[in-house]
Parts: sequence; C-alpha cells; structure tokens
Amino acid sequence: MLRVHFTTDDIARVRLATAPDPLWEVTNSFQVLITREAPLAFGEWRRLVLPRLPTAGRLLGGLLPARGYSPDFLTPDLGGRSDLASAVDAVLSTPRAGLRGDLARLAASPERIRPLPAGTRALAEGDPDALRRLGDALHAYHRQTLAPFWPTVRAQVDADLALRTRAVLAGGADGLLRSFWPVLRWQPPVLEADYPVDRELLLGGRGLALQPSFFCCRRPVTLAVPPVGPAPVLVYPIRHTLALARVRGPNLGPLIGHTRAAILEDVVTGRTTRELARRIGISEAATSYHTAVLRRAGLLLSERHGKYVLHTATPTGLALLGNPLDTPFDV
Repeated sequence: MLRVHFTTDDIARVRLATAPDPLWEVTNSFQVLITREAPLAFGEWRRLVLPRLPTAGRLLGGLLPARGYSPDFLTPDLGGRSDLASAVDAVLSTPRAGLRGDLARLAASPERIRPLPAGTRALAEGDPDALRRLGDALHAYHRQTLAPFWPTVRAQVDADLALRTRAVLAGGADGLLRSFWPVLRWQPPVLEADYPVDRELLLGGRGLALQPSFFCCRRPVTLAVPPVGPAPVLVYPIRHTLALARVRGPNLGPLIGHTRAAILEDVVTGRTTRELARRIGISEAATSYHTAVLRRAGLLLSERHGKYVLHTATPTGLALLGNPLDTPFDV
C-alpha cells in the first residue's frame, strides 16, 4: 500500500502535467512489453513492435526489470518539458553519485534474478561511452516502438486531462484527487493506492506532481527516492479506449455533412454527449451516433467518467480542423 500524506500547503500545490512524459512512457512501456500485462489494452501494440524491437533493447532490459526497482535516474524531473532530446540529455547529465546509488540499489533489488549487464560499472562511473550507448538505446527504443503510436498516446492522455480539468472546475484540488478513484483513493489528508510494497510518502509542504501515463499499468508509480527539493511525482495510469493500433490513418469517407463538422469543432475543449446535443440542436441519440462515426474514423476519443461520456478531438481531428497540436513531440 502507498500512502501519500498531505498538509494544507500540499493541497494548494498539487499540479497536473499537461503532456505525457517521454521517459516514463519508455520505462513503463518496456515493462509492459516484457511482462505481457493487459493484453486487451496493449496486446496489439506488442504484436506490432516486437519484430522491430532494436538491439538496444538488451541494454534497457538489464536496467528495466519486469518487477521491482528501476533506476530513478532514468525518469528525472524534466521541469515541464516533454521533448525526447531534452529528456535524454537530462538522463545523461545525472551526477555520478546518482548513477552509483541507483545502480547499486538495482543490483541489490530482491526481485532481481539476473546479474546487471556488462558495462554497468562503466555507466555507474559516468563513463562517456557508456552514457552515449544509453542515450542511443533510449532514442532507438522510442523511435521504433513509441514514435509511430505517439499521436494516439497523446490523444488519450489529452482525453484524460480533459476529465481532470472538469474535476478541478467542479471541485478544486479535492475534486481532482477524488477523480482518480479507484486507482487512487482520496481519504483526506491521505491519498492511498495499491502498491507492491508498503510505503509512506510525506509531502511536507512540497505538493505533488501528478503525471498521466499511457503505459502505466493498473497502479501508480513513483520514484524510490524522491529528490529533496521538487514536489514528488506520482505517475498514474490513464483510462484506455483500446485504440492504440490505429496508426494507419483515419477513414474520412463517413465525414460528410455539417453536423459532424460542428461536433468535431465543438469537442476541441471537451464536451459531454448532453452538452453536444444541446449546443448542436439534435437529440442525444443522434449525437451518440455521430460521435461514434467520428470515433471510428480516428478523429475523436470518448471517455466515460461517472454518469457522463466526455468527447475530445484527437490530433488527427485537430489537424483536419487546421488546428494541429501547439507542441508536437520531438522525436
């Protein structure tokens, strides 16, 4: 069980990341790949990426075990940035003491069944060649297994963020923390979650950074040793719509008519079925039909939240409207 303890100051300092973190997606996806968890959500992705898994995956396999501790330095605080180049640079800038400590903890992990890969000692000493190989491995893994699917990852994270934004507007920080049930259970002043070990995380006025992750599976993840200064990061699994494999381009044939165009324009900031029906001037049944057509075309995502379904435009839908994402992911 993980128990995160809040003070009044911590409640005021809760923040929500506005984009997927490339390094958390690398580490979480690699573990999903080797554990074969959640076949409904990730089975098709595994089928597509396993044949293209780069040889660099061997290096990552030694650092990212299927269970237990993974080195904290592989997921540093990016300070709000979300481009891969900056993320990898942050990893390679880890002080030597951080490399040594994390790799020693990895070697001593009770879940570890294999010795660390050759070259780990050089990596722990900050050897430039070892760091370069790690950077190359991170870039290669992302390029082959994540980049082709990133628009869908980003769209589903955006859909989750739309739900969280509504929770904040309706209930402030308290409403936001309650919106994560049942994965996270808010029982003021403690946020609880299922976790592989018993852990008490005292925020001490620093606040909490909540990071959505597409490849986070079933339960949240946090660093083993959060840094003293910044707010600790809690990575949580978003809700999935089982659409990851749709990377071949949308079928735009059904998109004819003013009604669907109006719906697509209106869901850019997120709308429920009832809101769309009222704003467009059609029945809720007709709205559900048209949103289903848009969803099958890959232009819209629909997420159920309690009693309502929230619709948001995908990056493809935004591009069709002439409004591409403001901050495309740098691969």
